[in-house]
Amino acid sequence: MAFKNLSFFSLLLVILSLFTISSQHRPRPSPSPRPRPHPRGDRQPDVFSSMPPDIVSSSASPSRFQPHISTLLFFSSSLYLPITSQYSNTMVGGGEWSLLQETIGVSAMHMQLLYNNKVLIFDRTDFGPSNLTLPTGKCRYNDEAVSQDCTAHSLLYDVASNTYRPLLVKTDVWCSSGAVNSKGTLIQTGGYHGGDHKIRLFIPCDDDQCDWIELHQNLTVHRWYSSDHILPDGRVIIVGGRSSFSYEFFPKNTFENSFYYFPFLKETTDLIEENNLYPFLYLLPDGNLFVFANQRSVVLDYKKNKIVKEFPVIPGEKRTYPATGSSVMLPLKLTAGGWDGYPAHPEVEVMVCGGARGGAYMKAIEGLYVAASKSCGRIRVTDQDPKWEMEDMPMGRVMPDMLLLPTGDVIILNGAANGTAGWECAVNPVLNPVIYKPDEPDPTKKFSVLNPTKIARMYHSAATLLPDGRVLVGGSNPHVRYNFTGVRYPTELSLEAFSPPYLASEHDHLRPSILSIEGPANNVLSYGQLFAITFSLGMYQHAGEYMVAMAAPSFTTHSFAMNQRLLVLYVVDAHQLSAFDHKVTLYAPPTANIAPPGYYMLFVVHQGVPGHCVWIRIK
Repeated sequence: MAFKNLSFFSLLLVILSLFTISSQHRPRPSPSPRPRPHPRGDRQPDVFSSMPPDIVSSSASPSRFQPHISTLLFFSSSLYLPITSQYSNTMVGGGEWSLLQETIGVSAMHMQLLYNNKVLIFDRTDFGPSNLTLPTGKCRYNDEAVSQDCTAHSLLYDVASNTYRPLLVKTDVWCSSGAVNSKGTLIQTGGYHGGDHKIRLFIPCDDDQCDWIELHQNLTVHRWYSSDHILPDGRVIIVGGRSSFSYEFFPKNTFENSFYYFPFLKETTDLIEENNLYPFLYLLPDGNLFVFANQRSVVLDYKKNKIVKEFPVIPGEKRTYPATGSSVMLPLKLTAGGWDGYPAHPEVEVMVCGGARGGAYMKAIEGLYVAASKSCGRIRVTDQDPKWEMEDMPMGRVMPDMLLLPTGDVIILNGAANGTAGWECAVNPVLNPVIYKPDEPDPTKKFSVLNPTKIARMYHSAATLLPDGRVLVGGSNPHVRYNFTGVRYPTELSLEAFSPPYLASEHDHLRPSILSIEGPANNVLSYGQLFAITFSLGMYQHAGEYMVAMAAPSFTTHSFAMNQRLLVLYVVDAHQLSAFDHKVTLYAPPTANIAPPGYYMLFVVHQGVPGHCVWIRIK
């Protein structure tokens, strides 16, 4: 242990220095103006002689490497000392950060992992040139920011080689939405101004020739800050957007309306602040859609345009943009039965974390940054009488990203401790990821605080799960344009990867490696199909506790991973083939309501340690 070589006196000095550093970095007022996500009228910041302890006044501009609360003590370049005092007796430590790219030239506002292990990344286009040049001869013309723009606002990142290439997106994709369809093509919808009605495609390729395709067909309604979800029939539903209280489909069936009015979205709109954009969507096993906006949630029968169930209001703060929290549908655990023509519906539980109080956005415009929410709520939407069960995170967070890990745990990262989403509307980055264990019976052990990054990931940042179990993190641009100097949180063009504790080298002997998949041709599964996986372990051992999970790749932006889904498959049989090799037999998901058609990452997890995924397709 690192503690063995430290005297009590040395430890005391380091702890005292920590408090000194923290006090030196207290925010100071600044007279600089603050742009906003959308015009609400100019207001000058007020000056207060005293404020509540949960409100911060700040617009100073230290470097990006200064944390809000220092949670690590540096004894060497690679040694972290876990401490417990900052987060209510929660031990800090675990996991590892690595800087993949100092700059990719584009701030990663949106991310989509594709089935060929490449990540599509893009920003908005209406702020002027980026820092990534397009290939010779490719430019955009008549942009609202510049007459000719020969820089890229999108790129394709290759996970295996840690390289990227620029892409040409023609219209503004600012604050847009998307979903991968059953063939693995990204259906990308909406944006701003010239892009707010647009439908774009990105079809994965391996020859570096693919680029954005913009369809002549448009959306019926402008979609800015909307959310998308793939449906059991392979189509995509597009829900909401600023002043768009409706939903529509792509592609449309001939008998369908062009769009469907959805009053719930208007009812959940707060005066001035809205607080209901980028609603959280989840396809339920009965084929209906769970929709969460602001503090309310319903089950929508989108075929009949009818709300069939409404849930209690979640206690505490507002939860959707700009009072931005995040959400996941916890893993769906498939059980015996359901493969005889009568599918067994798994229990469904939705979790929502973080956010901000009503009024926090307007306070932030005035230079007052209200403390973010610490609370998380869980609700079993399949219960007869569902109720929110509330818990507290170790720290408050607004603009967090919540991702499902192959283990079934939830990682919460990015965001700020004060303020809301919006330009210059938040301060005090939260640098430590948190792991949440949904099935941990001891409430004091549900949350674990992990090692911090050094890079603030504020407004317009994103994260996504990678095929090897790491988490890709990028973006952060709380400014109207790219701004690298003279601001507290400079525009971030870097890419990082976070390796959760299960990727530590001491777990290598437990890590499974998939050798083959028997049953499906070309790794294409049918619903309810019986199939087998052969995997090896790093050394001779009897297989311990394990699980097999299917993870859908998500479209991530603005703290919500659209289409995110983790299915724990039902294992029929397991046995050891040799000293190192093991075989499990299991069923594919029974219906498209439980697993919408398309590509999934298939993980084997052994004693809490996942191996690299194999891509499968279900149809």
